[in-house]
Amino acid sequence: MSARGGRRGRRGGHGHDGEHENDERWLLTYSDMITLLMALFMVLFSISSVNTSKFESLQRAMQDAFSGKILSGGKSIQQTGSETEASRPAATPPIPAIQAITQQLDAAKQSKAASRESDQFKRLKQQIDAYARENGLTSKLETKVARRGLVIRLLTDKVLYDSGSATLNPAATPMLDRIAQLLRTEFDHPIVVEGHTDDQAIASAQFPTNWELSTARATAVVRFFIRDHVAPGRLAASGYGAMHPLTTNATAPGRSRNRRVEIVLTRQN
Repeated sequence: MSARGGRRGRRGGHGHDGEHENDERWLLTYSDMITLLMALFMVLFSISSVNTSKFESLQRAMQDAFSGKILSGGKSIQQTGSETEASRPAATPPIPAIQAITQQLDAAKQSKAASRESDQFKRLKQQIDAYARENGLTSKLETKVARRGLVIRLLTDKVLYDSGSATLNPAATPMLDRIAQLLRTEFDHPIVVEGHTDDQAIASAQFPTNWELSTARATAVVRFFIRDHVAPGRLAASGYGAMHPLTTNATAPGRSRNRRVEIVLTRQN
């Protein structure tokens, strides 16, 4: 009994020592936590500490700058937060805005296109003038490069129509064929055919006024050009009656000159 009791006593004593050892293990964790907290507070303290001498030097430098000793506009900055408009130096040389540069490029491009267009009108004019000289039509067929475009002027008396009529004379066919041929050499410019009369009243069943007569004469030329393969989409007809005379209607020669058809290649540039 004593032997067994001794063995139980020894086993019991061993179990009590193990429990005591396990109960003190938390001290290690606690000491580690305290160490970490101490390290954290030291880091925070080092971050929060300020070098007083450096801070005072910075403060003095800022005061000197904003008092006007260093920056000329320092006092204005200190009072308003920015320099006044009057004290700001202008850019030298001024920097052009992108929009201004774009406008200059567009203007140069447009000027170049207008120059090419004028050269094209001049070439057509020279060709028509040469045809008029070769066929003795200089008094009836005129050309002019104007602000609105190339104007081809046909005086109607004894050339295009009989008096009071809008039916084209067969004798006008070669001249209109040549003009149509030249119009087909370019495809860009719209073509307006304008009819004009003198101020003598007309009151026929077909043409109650000069408005109807001038419009019908312009339309007859448009129909001729369409038959001669000028693109219909480029063509337009308008009648002005006696509203735009070239000269006086008080004389027979003046009225003859005012009765005309003008073929206008309108400018696009």
